[in-house]
Amino acid sequence: MARTADKTGTSTATLSNPMSPRMFRVSRARRETDDTFTLYLSPPERGAGFPFAPGQFNMLYAFGVGEVPISISGNPADAGTVVHTIRAVGTATKAMRALKPGDFCGLRGPFGSRWPVEESYGSDILILAGGIGLAPLRPAVYRILAERERFGRVAIVYGTRTPDMILYPRELEGWRSRFDVQVEVTVDSGGGTWRGNVGVVTTLVRRAVFDPDATVAMVCGPEVMMHYSVMELRKAGIGSEQIYLSMERNMKCAIGLCGHCQWGSSFICKDGPVFRYDRIAGLFGKREI
Repeated sequence: MARTADKTGTSTATLSNPMSPRMFRVSRARRETDDTFTLYLSPPERGAGFPFAPGQFNMLYAFGVGEVPISISGNPADAGTVVHTIRAVGTATKAMRALKPGDFCGLRGPFGSRWPVEESYGSDILILAGGIGLAPLRPAVYRILAERERFGRVAIVYGTRTPDMILYPRELEGWRSRFDVQVEVTVDSGGGTWRGNVGVVTTLVRRAVFDPDATVAMVCGPEVMMHYSVMELRKAGIGSEQIYLSMERNMKCAIGLCGHCQWGSSFICKDGPVFRYDRIAGLFGKREI
């Protein structure tokens, strides 16, 4: 069952069988870092598109191994290719890292809620990403830059552990070269030829130029990074209802049946993965949940 997001960000079903994967062919595979890679998948039907909303995810299936939820990281305007940037940390994702052009990968989706791009027309935008968290935010960046005149100031703040772990370095440089986008990149630990910022990503929030009363912040990264990012954004004067987080947790079925991703009264797969902070503030950061 493929899903698209309606105006409220709620996913809606468009096909009949939610548990049956479609076979997508790998058209390209690219290494990003030592443990991270990007798969480019082509739909099984010739000329078929794959519409999705920025922030949604797919369930990817490695034959004989298993399924994992992976956010879509490609350009929403390119509906002919489905792009996923994946960190190889388990058996399924390691099996996917071995895929080559011409191989097949099972796919169910898209599922879930989306980043509030259209709802943010007229606002300043602050994109705050940590590590591989830039991948789920990249479709939103593509959409925002494609409609740049609809937004106020746009700032992209990105941090990772070391320079060799920076995702999409060429794209970051391309975005930085634009006169209408502010891009700030930092690493926790520099060294070698690195001459950029050193420090945790939250230290760069104060460098970003935005009006806190008219800013929408979109945040994705490790939960501890998002926890401190929210604290920094609130200190900067951004309201909790102006902050959106992507909460990717242990999803198995993607349709709210198995309960693996239940989070309080919500299911990440159905109600997320993108949540407005004020709606989850009571749960966010609690270790026991």
